Amino acid sequence: MEEHVIALAGLPNVGKSTVFNRLTGLRQHTGNWTGKTVSSARGRFTAGARRCVLVDVPGTYSLSAHSREEQVARDFLLSDEPEAILLVCDAGLLERNLFFALQILALGKPVLLCLNLMDEARRRGLRLDLPLLSERLGVPVIALSARRRGSRRLLLEAVGALLEAPERAVSPLVLPEDEGEDGRTAALVRLAQTICGDAVQGPREPLRREARIDRILTHRILAWPLMLLLPALVFYLTVAGANRPSALLSRLLFSLEAPLHEALCAISLPAPLAALLTEGAYRTLAWVVSVMLPPMAIFFPLFTLLEDLGYLPRVAYNLDRPFQACGACGKQCLTMMMGFGCNAAGVAGCRIINSRRERLLAILTNSFVPCNGRFPLLIALISMFFAASALTPLRASLLLTAVVAGSVLMSFAATWLLSRTVLEGTPSSFVLELPPYRLPQPGQILLRSLLDRTLKVLGRAAAVAAPAGALIWVLANAQPGGVSLLCRCAAFLEPAGRLFGLDGAILLAFVLGLPANETVLPILLMIYSAGGSLRDPGALGDVRALLLQHGWTLRTAACVLCFTVLHWPCSTTLLTVKKETGSPGWTALAALLPTAFGLLLCALLARLP
Repeated sequence: MEEHVIALAGLPNVGKSTVFNRLTGLRQHTGNWTGKTVSSARGRFTAGARRCVLVDVPGTYSLSAHSREEQVARDFLLSDEPEAILLVCDAGLLERNLFFALQILALGKPVLLCLNLMDEARRRGLRLDLPLLSERLGVPVIALSARRRGSRRLLLEAVGALLEAPERAVSPLVLPEDEGEDGRTAALVRLAQTICGDAVQGPREPLRREARIDRILTHRILAWPLMLLLPALVFYLTVAGANRPSALLSRLLFSLEAPLHEALCAISLPAPLAALLTEGAYRTLAWVVSVMLPPMAIFFPLFTLLEDLGYLPRVAYNLDRPFQACGACGKQCLTMMMGFGCNAAGVAGCRIINSRRERLLAILTNSFVPCNGRFPLLIALISMFFAASALTPLRASLLLTAVVAGSVLMSFAATWLLSRTVLEGTPSSFVLELPPYRLPQPGQILLRSLLDRTLKVLGRAAAVAAPAGALIWVLANAQPGGVSLLCRCAAFLEPAGRLFGLDGAILLAFVLGLPANETVLPILLMIYSAGGSLRDPGALGDVRALLLQHGWTLRTAACVLCFTVLHWPCSTTLLTVKKETGSPGWTALAALLPTAFGLLLCALLARLP
């Protein structure tokens, strides 16, 4: 059966992804646009008897392309591949959306205009005359709230009618040709204002309550303590809520190791190979899952909640001036915040930055902020050595916030250094839209944070943790001369480790933890205990006792804490840097830069009186 290709277009923050998910469900796949490093989502659905392919075009404000996302959006919309366009607009901000909508209508393709977020528009007291709007634009217009379940049937009926009679959805609008770029822009603005003046009744300005909230969240003084308190609250909930589930999950997964070993032996698998798979690959995998899953299951929904509420763009607005002072673009703030979840995702997100110089600045410094894989070790170190037992979650969250704030300052310092040396240049300006505040959708938040973030990051970590565990087991059990290769490597690195307030075992653990940062602590415990496999560390008190036995002090813990934040990125992030830059040189610099900062700070800490 023939498939009809439909482009899904619109500005950012208009609910385009919600419309996409409503129509396609989970029947979608993600790839890259041909010749570009910009991802695309394609999904299938059936409207009546017609099979459709919905292509989610990157959100853009205009067909005048500047970034790679805007370029691929324009090229796809102008191509012959889409036979119709589903154009999503924010019903509450129609005048702003109509500037882009009028450009789309002038392409001469069948268009279905979908006014989304009608619930918010009604809450603001807006009334839209849909028949008049359809008449003035010359295309069918529907209004809905895509977050509500009943919206899918309305969308399917409208798309089916569009494909049934596409000639009725082609707008007669023609853009002025002889007024030049500025003249066409002014003409489109005037036309959008005229249409909205006739079709929209009610207050045009955002709610006064939202304006008052913005005055607080973007205040030149109050904004800064709020930007520290909110992450502190997120970290507190993560620390306080993840400890017990993590311990329970660890006991469950490690209890399955013995039955798995017996099952492998029962099928006549050689004993060394069975041990490699259980004590090496499985035990490492069990550790990574038990320490990563509970914190991520709490952290990512809370982070997504702040994103859905519209707070993160306000943070980017507040940090725009510091980034400008460092010679970078304010959009780097958005990619830096993505790095807290996963540095590889943060590096890939740097595609939103137009300037190649500023994109490289963001890529090279993204690993200065700790990703989710480093948080378990940070939390463990802070809880064991720097937090009083009676107030562990509260103090640990405050100290973790201080560590994160320090990593952001280091990111500023590295950006400033690069922008005045190898990436010297003038920062560019950009337009940042502050989206309206929206009531969060708990179901959507849980689904997105679980599928798009938690399981995706966990799956990537698990994919490298199992092979890494097998390699570590081999190094620990290969014992020429009665000493394992693991211990020999640690002894070789001992002088370098002492120079930076660490030891050889710590440096080796970080080196072997390159595939997944989550394995650093169990590798270190295995080296210290001279065991042939990773061990379940049990309670933090037991871990602290083992570390103290091997000469750890508060100074050692502080150096390890510093190096945990600032060292080379994981292998996944480095591969992403190579893919985004296409250069081994920039990839090497992305690894060396945070490592140099980390070693320098460790050396300074080691020499403090």
